[in-house]
Amino acid sequence: MKAKRKTRVGRVVSDRMDKTVVVAVETPRRHPLYKKTMRRAVKYKAHDEGNKCGLDDTVRIEETRPLSRLKRWRVTEVITKGNIVEIQPKEIA
Repeated sequence: MKAKRKTRVGRVVSDRMDKTVVVAVETPRRHPLYKKTMRRAVKYKAHDEGNKCGLDDTVRIEETRPLSRLKRWRVTEVITKGNIVEIQPKEIA
């Protein structure tokens, strides 16, 4: 029986590299003593063939074979596009 590959849903926090995005996946955890819910964020470097992901997009990534020293994930789909507003310095003053 073939094992299913792991998938995660996260937000793109960096798209500055060519064909690579950094995806932050947040998971809620309960504190063992105080029982308060904490958010734990893990960053994955994922392969983005075609550079279609942008900053603040919500994407689904899938585990794959090692593509480089740190890349072990691949972007399978862009769920929602992020809307980053660019403000010019003249508009601030």
